[in-house]
Amino acid sequence: MQAGTNHPGRAPHKPASEASRSLAGVGIFTSISAPERAALEKRCRWQSFAAGAEIIDRENDSREVYFVVTGAVRVVNYSLSGREVSFAEIRAGGCFGELAAIDGHPRSANVVAIDDTVTACLPGTVFVDVLAHHPSASLELMRRLAAVVRQATGRIMDLSTMGAHNRIYAELLREASPAGGNRAKLQPIPVHADLAARVSTTRETVARALGDLTRKGIAKREGDALIILDVARLADMVQHFQNE
Repeated sequence: MQAGTNHPGRAPHKPASEASRSLAGVGIFTSISAPERAALEKRCRWQSFAAGAEIIDRENDSREVYFVVTGAVRVVNYSLSGREVSFAEIRAGGCFGELAAIDGHPRSANVVAIDDTVTACLPGTVFVDVLAHHPSASLELMRRLAAVVRQATGRIMDLSTMGAHNRIYAELLREASPAGGNRAKLQPIPVHADLAARVSTTRETVARALGDLTRKGIAKREGDALIILDVARLADMVQHFQNE
């Protein structure tokens, strides 16, 4: 990470409570037997991070792999000017840090806790050994990495072919959950800065884009949710600009 960038400070962490020390909800370990999972749990370093705490610093040469037990984290980088670029949000059941364990290179991004978060951490060599002895875990990890590649491909296309407003609209469609009929919902409402970081624009642009959707009757706020009232129309808008 470049000196002087505007990133969260590394907040102190504390050991996780005994009650939270379980890998049962981690996706790549679901097919591993309970006794084998219990053995892995004993080899983990368990930590709790407050919201906003930095967990991994880019260019760090550690090889540990982290599993999100509770809470959520964001994978980000920062430009020389301090602008945040967000790559992904990883919630309970997911993992991060596996690339360094697999290829031996330094970390490629920073990881910051979004909420109060509990992680389990395995040495990279132990993680690679688990993959070698459990093909089902390896396959699950490959599926996860394939999803990351597909998502990255879609965002590269968005950056290459669409203006900022339509990148925002495309991201809303990706993140929304069906709400019946021609509607979809994002709950909670995306934080403008977070949405801006995901599509490489500014908070002000996000505010204007969401305001435009409201004025056109395509979206509205309901409590802590953003309701997309006309998914088909929003999808048509995104498709139009992709085809130009």
